[in-house]
Amino acid sequence: MQDTCPKCGLPTELCVCETISKEAQKIKVYTIKKRFGKLSTVIRGLDEKTIDLRKLTTTLKSHLACGGTSKDGKIELQGNHISKVKELLIKEGFSESMIE
Repeated sequence: MQDTCPKCGLPTELCVCETISKEAQKIKVYTIKKRFGKLSTVIRGLDEKTIDLRKLTTTLKSHLACGGTSKDGKIELQGNHISKVKELLIKEGFSESMIE
């Protein structure tokens, strides 16, 4: 028996809930200065309920070759990666017009 999505009612292989939610998110990407003058890139505005933040964090960390974490509904990456993060988010299916 196939599993069905509780939101859209489609089988889990055909579920489009995450794709739709990716296009509607207002994402903000910026840098902050941490201890000892180190820069950190912060991605805020992602909905934890519809998008797997842990999986997205792992993908970004592996493509950017940096450390990072996801907590409190935001992703923090070590280093200044603003332009690269925007490109990777667009490749992941997020709308370019919704990324600041």
